[in-house]
Amino acid sequence: MSLAYKALIIVQALLGVIMVVLVLLHAPKGEGMGGIGGSAMLFSGKRGAEAGIDRLTWIIVGLFMFICTILGFGFVR
Repeated sequence: MSLAYKALIIVQALLGVIMVVLVLLHAPKGEGMGGIGGSAMLFSGKRGAEAGIDRLTWIIVGLFMFICTILGFGFVR
């Protein structure tokens, strides 16, 4: 195993942990039974912090999938 392969494995593990934390920070989307009483925020937009977390989550997911592809196809050994 090369140094680049080990570094990508470590980066992938860190991105996985960051991704889990970011997903847990998201506000719940499904209002469930709260939608019946009118407390659902169905048509409201995302707030600044939620939009930022959403954007950062998608960036982390993209990087994670890119590294998975590189390691999966064996471009780095």
